[in-house]
Amino acid sequence: MALPDSVTTCLSRPVHYAICKLGFEKKDSYDINNILSGNSEVCWQAVTEHVCYLDSAQSVDYIKSIRSLGPVCESVNLYFKSLTKEQFVIQYASWFHWTDCTEVFLEVFDVLQYTQATEVALGLMKLTSCLERALGDVYLLKGNDCPFLLRDLLASKQLADIFGQAVMNVLRVFIGSPHGLNLRNVLWHGFASPQEIPAKYCAMLLFLTAGLGQLLQTYLLETKCVLVHRPYVIFISLEELDAFPGKYLTISKSLLSYLNNETLSIAEELVKLSGFVLKTMLPFWIAALTAFKQSRYADSMILLLPQLEVGLRLLFTTANKCPHRLLTAESSALYTTFDEMLAKHLDNEEVNQLPVVLEEPAMASDFLWDFLNHQEGPRIRDHLSHGEINLETFPREIANQIIGFAITILCRFSHEDIYSLTEHMVIKPLMNCASCYRSRFHPISRLKKQVLECMKSIHLWTELPTVPEEQVQTIKGSEGNDEANTLILMISEIISQLQHYMPQNCCSSDDPINSVLTERVLVELCDTCISTLYSPRPVLEVVVVLRKISTQCHQVSQQVIAGAGLRYTQWVSKTLRSRQRHNYGRMLNSIKFLSPVLRLILLLSTLELVSVHSVCKKNPSDYQQYLKFLKSVLQYTENLATYTGPEKNKWDETMELTKKTLIKIRKISDRKLMLMHLVT
Repeated sequence: MALPDSVTTCLSRPVHYAICKLGFEKKDSYDINNILSGNSEVCWQAVTEHVCYLDSAQSVDYIKSIRSLGPVCESVNLYFKSLTKEQFVIQYASWFHWTDCTEVFLEVFDVLQYTQATEVALGLMKLTSCLERALGDVYLLKGNDCPFLLRDLLASKQLADIFGQAVMNVLRVFIGSPHGLNLRNVLWHGFASPQEIPAKYCAMLLFLTAGLGQLLQTYLLETKCVLVHRPYVIFISLEELDAFPGKYLTISKSLLSYLNNETLSIAEELVKLSGFVLKTMLPFWIAALTAFKQSRYADSMILLLPQLEVGLRLLFTTANKCPHRLLTAESSALYTTFDEMLAKHLDNEEVNQLPVVLEEPAMASDFLWDFLNHQEGPRIRDHLSHGEINLETFPREIANQIIGFAITILCRFSHEDIYSLTEHMVIKPLMNCASCYRSRFHPISRLKKQVLECMKSIHLWTELPTVPEEQVQTIKGSEGNDEANTLILMISEIISQLQHYMPQNCCSSDDPINSVLTERVLVELCDTCISTLYSPRPVLEVVVVLRKISTQCHQVSQQVIAGAGLRYTQWVSKTLRSRQRHNYGRMLNSIKFLSPVLRLILLLSTLELVSVHSVCKKNPSDYQQYLKFLKSVLQYTENLATYTGPEKNKWDETMELTKKTLIKIRKISDRKLMLMHLVT
């Protein structure tokens, strides 16, 4: 697909005017002492006087306010340039403590001394994310649920009560309002190039943040309140994010990461040649790769993620023939952001062509959904842009994946004359990894993971310490083998009905339970590729219920492991009372059928998952009946979790519950009403 290479700005004319020109129209110099007291405190009244209003209703006139504040911002910028780092730290460092990110604000001061455009933009993105997070902490002094959007946070009554409405209006001129400069959104969504962000606005926000710290200190002293900072998001199970591992490339018997210096050097060449990169944004790309090489992983991601967005927006607007959407929207319309670009339909209900361009079902769409959108994924851009991640400890593992993805998409949309680069021995393995990527954080993928983890847990039952068989007979309550055997026979019959829908050569007529209800069979079924992009609502509803079933099964398994281990220890030490010995016998008897019945439910869940898209073939009535059946199985597993818990220990009841559920499953299977039966 041919991409336009003549784009010189992604700012629409009104937005470009507001950011790049409006604040420079008043040429008057402004005396910094008008807004600065003798002890370096911000004179807020003098600052707020520069905010203009449209009418008596106190609606901010953003155009006039930006024009009026322009000279003030310039004065602040020059003032900060006149200070040494030591002077700035002495006079202002303590006023940033309320943000819990003092070092970030001190770094911004350093950046302002040299006014390197890319670093100023990076500093402003870090400043706005940390400021937003800190303001959210302040909001929670008076409110409960902190607004997700910065514009709603700045417009809240809670912050107006603490800082004053006039102060909040000053902030809204710079960030948070689509009618103002809106610097946070313009940068974080990749619309502004480095040279389009005046350094004086970064200086002004640094100044205002210190001023907010001064106001907050007064408020906390007067109210005796304590500001509590919310904990940062911590990424766990980083191995799940390993889309681009460095485990295949071996040179001279040394294991190398794909993202070594050679790879990054090639990436720098790709950036200069790829049609995915707008020339005006080139400095951001180079700075992102440089930051990665310097182990500044958070900085690298803050720089790179907006560039991935603008590159994808370029593809999106080209594929959908809407070039005007490449520019910032006006205040009356929405930006074209990741959420819309990854959606199935455009706002006019036409089918979004971007996934086609990305060659879905290739990895690009799934990868982007995994890392940016899925609720159980890392949602890196959201967490970073809202200040929810500790920038100092941002994990390299995540940065690896985003850089790796960026390289593959640069190659994918590169010109033909750089074929030699894309075929390079350190680039080609990345492309191979990309081509076989499958979603890891879509609910379907999470269900697969849950099922396999639950099966591993149930497999541990075979390792539980057991009472010798001859002694089991002496434990009152362990009778009832006939009932347990009846249930096991019912399970075997259901398995025989399912054979046609399972992998070949996995069923033994001699021992169907132990040949079919195994981890190996589930692994093979879970390896089946199931479409995850744009799953219809009925599919997601079914998956939600199946996940709840799996969760309850896992809870039962964990309770059995804990309970059986404890009772065995008590039995060996002869500390069980008569009633407890009786209950232990019932537990031992129930375990005989609970293991196969739980494994059967996991098998059924997985078979239904493999066929889950066929649910769309059911008419509304049949669909509701099917959901009712699934929910009855869920109810059974919830009851099992209750009865096998340490508070209840109602093992006899589990037998009767299981019998009723097996009859229901067999009936549904006989009538061929499950999803697997719809697959031809």
